[in-house]
Amino acid sequence: MNIGEAKQEIINTIRAYRQKDDMGGYLIPVQKQRPILLIGPPGIGKTAIMEQVAEELSINLVSYTITHHTRQSAIGLPFISKKKYDNKEMSVTEYTMSEIIASVYDKIAQTGIHEGILFLDEINCVSETLMPTMLQFLQYKTFGAHKVPDGFIIVTAGNPPEYNKAVRDFDIVTLDRVKKIEIEEDLDTFKEYADKTGIHGAVLAYLDIHKDNFYRIKNDINGKQFVTARGWEDLSQLIRTYEKLGIEVDEKVTRQYLQEPEIARDFAMFYALYKKYEAAYNISEIMEGKAEVDRDKLRKAPFDEKLSILSLFMDKLTQEFVQYNRDLSLQLRLRDEITNIVKKSEEGSLSDLLRERQEVLIREYESKAGEHLMDHEQEIVLKKVIDASREFEELAIGKKGDDVKALLKEWFTGREIGRREAAEKTSAHLNNCFDFIAKVYGEEQEMVLFLTRLDSGHYSLSFIQNEGCEKYYEYNKLLLLRDKKQELREKVLSIL
Repeated sequence: MNIGEAKQEIINTIRAYRQKDDMGGYLIPVQKQRPILLIGPPGIGKTAIMEQVAEELSINLVSYTITHHTRQSAIGLPFISKKKYDNKEMSVTEYTMSEIIASVYDKIAQTGIHEGILFLDEINCVSETLMPTMLQFLQYKTFGAHKVPDGFIIVTAGNPPEYNKAVRDFDIVTLDRVKKIEIEEDLDTFKEYADKTGIHGAVLAYLDIHKDNFYRIKNDINGKQFVTARGWEDLSQLIRTYEKLGIEVDEKVTRQYLQEPEIARDFAMFYALYKKYEAAYNISEIMEGKAEVDRDKLRKAPFDEKLSILSLFMDKLTQEFVQYNRDLSLQLRLRDEITNIVKKSEEGSLSDLLRERQEVLIREYESKAGEHLMDHEQEIVLKKVIDASREFEELAIGKKGDDVKALLKEWFTGREIGRREAAEKTSAHLNNCFDFIAKVYGEEQEMVLFLTRLDSGHYSLSFIQNEGCEKYYEYNKLLLLRDKKQELREKVLSIL
């Protein structure tokens, strides 16, 4: 299965393992809750989906790369204790708690959440001395004498032997006690992930044209050469940062992440053209509805040039869609905060209530941020809620009672006006993109590609559903009618 399907299967498994009966016990007894074993090539996102699962389910995540551990750190250190047997005191060897198990309890204490995932990567690459401990762990959920707490699901991951010479085979007894999921690389799943994480438009446009270059691992006389999903994502983040800093992205940079020389060189050349198109066609001015372009030249342009222009539109629009979603989430959260505070103001000072609520929000942020208990966008929104509450608190200094309420209403209304103006600007940019594509390409494949990108985007669909877009619905309908006419024409011709 692909990485997206694997993610859903893990979510389904955790939900099933957490299900309880009328007596409060687990429907699937803890001893029958098989650890999940993910087997797949390196760099396809096994670790990333564990973070996403924890965020979506709001549960803890404790993650270790097990090859970094010795037998002592996994099972604990020995110490001598005294025990009585048949009324005789004996010296007995016991073990301190495993560092890994202790980390699970630390996480529970930190977050107050008793359910989570214990994720151990490179499980089938452990040293020979640690292998028996791993087999015991997979079979009995214990490290030494200490058991993984109930409510924590064990997920492990490893690479197939063709990708790693250090891989050790598990015996049938062990494999018969795990839930094994085999994963393969998949570009379409990466694109779905790319929309939410902001993968650079140049990367997506390049992979649309060169699908076979998405994932590659080979050995030749020059050694190991590879390109992975992780490499594309990390390169994308670097490109965005370099662009802000005005630093050039060339083959020397791309080869640091795409460790297959031909692909690194090819993408560097494509990226240079991508940036050239952005400047040559005044993409920002087109989105503002101001630019004049040579339509004939664009119609005759190579497909990769047309695709780059569409990707430039989508890249800039997606950044605006993400900001829209962030601003909307922030305003909705602030509205709820303000409503609750005003209701409680009859019981005490509004200023005191604001300060108390601010302290609660800060504690929430400090306990959850960076712990995969909420996704990145939720972290940003919560931080902005805290910043906004501080901003208002400064405005309200020296004011009392109804004056504070009036100021609060005015402050919130001002923020909402600004948000609506930004949303209207994004709507205008989207409509201008539609107008440009229609004037230059009509209702041909370029319009289909643009609509497909919008349809597959999480943030673009959210924006259209909330704000509407007549041109989006209009062109969708026209293309649907055209396809139906073509289908009927083909049926008639087949009968004749």
